[in-house]
Amino acid sequence: MTELRECLKEVFCIKLLAAVLSNPRTAGETKKVKIRPVLRQDVLCFQFEEHRGKQVFHENLEAEEAIERTMEWMEFFRQMQIDMEQQSVTILVSKKGKVTIRKKQVKRPESVKADLSHNREKQYILKEGMDIPFLRDLGVMTQEGKIVRSRFDKFRQINRYLEFIEDILPKLQKDGEITILDFGCGKSYLTFALYHYLHEMKKYDIRIVGLDLKEDVIRHCNELAQKYRYEKLRFLTGDIAQYDGMTEVDMVVTLHACDTATDYALEKAVRWNAKVILSVPCCQHELNRQIHNDILEPILSYGLIKERMAALVTDALRAEYLKKAGYDAQILEFIDMEHTPKNILIRAVKTGRKAQNQDKIKACEEFLHVKPAIGRLL
Repeated sequence: MTELRECLKEVFCIKLLAAVLSNPRTAGETKKVKIRPVLRQDVLCFQFEEHRGKQVFHENLEAEEAIERTMEWMEFFRQMQIDMEQQSVTILVSKKGKVTIRKKQVKRPESVKADLSHNREKQYILKEGMDIPFLRDLGVMTQEGKIVRSRFDKFRQINRYLEFIEDILPKLQKDGEITILDFGCGKSYLTFALYHYLHEMKKYDIRIVGLDLKEDVIRHCNELAQKYRYEKLRFLTGDIAQYDGMTEVDMVVTLHACDTATDYALEKAVRWNAKVILSVPCCQHELNRQIHNDILEPILSYGLIKERMAALVTDALRAEYLKKAGYDAQILEFIDMEHTPKNILIRAVKTGRKAQNQDKIKACEEFLHVKPAIGRLL
């Protein structure tokens, strides 16, 4: 554990943005611990936020105590993810106590600094008091701009989505029109949020096309777009697999597209040379019907476990195929959609550097006896 202690000595400083201890070794009450720097009477401390059941407990410690407390917590957790101003650190602890530390340099804007306020409020992109018509029509905001408490989860979800958009803004051109395609847009509250944020707040020249199968929903969305005078936002009735109305786009969004519809959307995005892909998959049945392995048979005999494992494998393979196609792909935690309990978001940014991972993908697929649609399509 000497290496771990030395790493923590470097971490607990003014350049720490945040850290999260997760993946507990046992099914105890504490699920995770978040750490961030705070200033208390001009003294740099570190606030530990322990998530125990439905309760949250806070403790503020100075650097040396924080290191010792983290060492204690790492007896209970297998992983610690650390974000610094210019570095990302992942610490893994095996069952036998072996510590693996991975450090990666990251480029963040110079403006990214730790929020050292002791009692900080969440800074949302869309704030209470703003004049946001679509939030009023959704019932999320009152006519006076107050957030309806019973709809606060929706308000939080929309803002979380926009945070993902904010992260990829440097990848989108500021000059010239940006084309965005939203597959399976549904009621389109996130589509309206995207247009409002990029066009009204950030002043980007954008054109968004929303696509969905439900004619009545599409008709209503077009009526709202006209009502808000969102001139470059339109909605079409159509199927993802058959749609071929574009030749090149800047960003493709696919939220809660069912089963292999997500794969068709990803394939279209790659073919259209999309700079950014954001995908929140919904139900994933394809691999659940295929997945089989004699060694894993005792685990896969439980229907619920098999279903969840198949869904996770599906999304992981999607990310790997996107890497193979020249994207930097990440799997991130989102907020549960109203249409699905799935809370995974695949975010892919085009780099042009194609990962040489075909052999590993093939070995994984052969081990689990699966042939995902994304593999056939790409």
